[in-house]
Amino acid sequence: MKPIWIVDDDQSIRWVLEKALARENLATRSFANVREASAALDHDSPQVLVSDIRMPGGSGLELLQTVRDKVPGLPVIIMTAFSDLDSAVAAFQGGAFEYLAKPFDVDKAVELIRRAVDESMRGEQTWDDRVADAPEMLGQAPAMQDMFRAIGRLSHSAATVLITGESGTGKELVARALHRHSPRANGPFIALNTAAIPKDLLESELFGHERGAFTGAQAMRQGRFEQAENGTLFLDEIGDMPFDLQTRLLRVLSDGQFYRVGGHNPLRANVRVIAATHQNLESRVRQGLFREDLYHRLNVIRLRLPALRERSEDIPLLTRHFLQKSARDLGVESKRVSEEALAYLASLPFPGNVRQLENLANWLTVMAPAQTIEIKDLPPDLGPAQAGATELAGGGAALGASDASLTGTAPINGMNPVTHSAAAASMPVATPVSAWEGGLRTEVARLLRENSADVMDELARRFEAAVIREALDFTRGRKVEAAERLGIGRNTITRKIQELNLEP
Repeated sequence: MKPIWIVDDDQSIRWVLEKALARENLATRSFANVREASAALDHDSPQVLVSDIRMPGGSGLELLQTVRDKVPGLPVIIMTAFSDLDSAVAAFQGGAFEYLAKPFDVDKAVELIRRAVDESMRGEQTWDDRVADAPEMLGQAPAMQDMFRAIGRLSHSAATVLITGESGTGKELVARALHRHSPRANGPFIALNTAAIPKDLLESELFGHERGAFTGAQAMRQGRFEQAENGTLFLDEIGDMPFDLQTRLLRVLSDGQFYRVGGHNPLRANVRVIAATHQNLESRVRQGLFREDLYHRLNVIRLRLPALRERSEDIPLLTRHFLQKSARDLGVESKRVSEEALAYLASLPFPGNVRQLENLANWLTVMAPAQTIEIKDLPPDLGPAQAGATELAGGGAALGASDASLTGTAPINGMNPVTHSAAAASMPVATPVSAWEGGLRTEVARLLRENSADVMDELARRFEAAVIREALDFTRGRKVEAAERLGIGRNTITRKIQELNLEP
């Protein structure tokens, strides 16, 4: 193995690192300035280069650029006694392996150098590079294979489809796949999140409006139904649609006609509707929050998208795919994940599902110090210390492969009704212990260590503030609705908002 090069004008730093690395049986070669190290790179190269950032006659950042030109891929650790933001950013932008602030713990410095050595000795990635060209929807789990088969069966159908599943599972991807493989593939695909648009604007967003229909309507505007003509309209979070608008949507689905806001002439809608929700529509029907007749109009064919914890065998494949995608988006080299880290990730419940895993891949692409990601490189809330807070609760029965298959009672192209998983809907599903509990216990421990006063009162105030603020965000500031959602009285939420200073 090649030696570790140490570049620093401080002889004591060179001496300390030389002795520490010698104890680890790592050979070293030292330089007092950038000029000597740059000249040596013309004839030789190290296993890892450790350089100070500020030295007479040249900086470590200049040496870093020289290394990038002469020995691409060589891990470079930048040291500095001047721990400022600009230096750190410049080091990482220049491609540094890691940034080490002085004074540093020698053992940690040696551990970091060890990791850089391991990184430099690793070969090229071992998995199939074709992952980078993988389609948007990936999955080897039986539940996902059933989903793919269901999409295939629906490829020649124009039936209304209801996609159910937890938030972050990829319901819009399924809707796009249904459109892309349907007879309407050449038509537009229009997506609308009905929960993201204020109630007063949603009607115009769906059906359009005539000029002068209301204040500010200075011109006629087409709605999403007209925009999706001869194509597919995807209505996400349909369970949150206001009750009065549900009646208008039902009319379109039953009669195929609608009116623009302020209009008097009916318009025909040649549109395939695909709806999605993370809510239990049957429960909302029982509560009087969702029209039963609309539910049955939408629930012609139901596709249930499994949660990521139900297809944990897909986590390694998805992790590699998202790392490749993130690297392409950022224009950097894709990072690898050790087998140990992949196995650990596959054991996590991921309450945010595939969206959470994709966000994690983006975080690792930017923040992980090495090209090969180990368990220790994961963000703190996913590390082993927090594993207890995210483990699965109970021993819920494993869901069968048919859970993702077609359900419903409508024939497809004359075939018999498909009712693959009627029983599966009532099967218990393993649910994760709330992840915030682990974070709460960590915060309690911190406050107790610091001998903070009134820990219970402080945490109770922060808890109430977080819950009420989130409820107000969810209801877009409507206090009465937020109180009903939380199960508290109107006067209570008003008093709490004042006490906790939550007024916008």
